[in-house]
Amino acid sequence: MNDTFEPTIIGFTCNWCSYRAADLAGTARVKYPPNIRLIRLMCSGRLDPTFVFKALASGADGVLITGCHPGECHYLEQNYKALRRFHLLRRTLEGLGLEPGRVKLVWASAAEGVKLGSEIGSFVEEIRALGPLHWGQTGDQLPVSSRQLEEVPA
Repeated sequence: MNDTFEPTIIGFTCNWCSYRAADLAGTARVKYPPNIRLIRLMCSGRLDPTFVFKALASGADGVLITGCHPGECHYLEQNYKALRRFHLLRRTLEGLGLEPGRVKLVWASAAEGVKLGSEIGSFVEEIRALGPLHWGQTGDQLPVSSRQLEEVPA
C-alpha cells in the first residue's frame, strides 16, 4: 500500500449538533486530520442517498454522516430516518462491489467536539487502510441511478 495516500472524506453534518461539535472542536483546538470537507445540512435526516453516491463518484474516498443522538433530534425522529438510509447505503455499496466501510454514521451532540474529532481521525485511518477509491473517475457513470434509489423503500 502506498504510504503517501491521503484520503478525501466528505462529511455531512447536522446543523444543530454535529456541525456545532465540529465548531467546538475547532475553537477548543482539538486536532484531527484535515482530510474531511464538512457540508452542513439542517438535519441528518435530510441527507439524500444520492449525495453520498455523488460524493464517492466525484472523488471522495469515504463519506461520514453525523447527526444528533437518537431521541435528541431537533426535528423529532429524523435521525432515525438517517439511520435507515445509512443501512440502505451500506447494503447498496456492498451490492455494487464497494466496501461498505467507506460510509460511516456517527452521533455527536454539540458538546462532543472531542468525540467528533476522534471519530474523524479514526475514520480517516479506516479509509486509509482501504486505499483510494477510483470509482467514477474514469468516465464511469454511477452504477445506480437516482430513480432506482427512489424506488427503494427507506
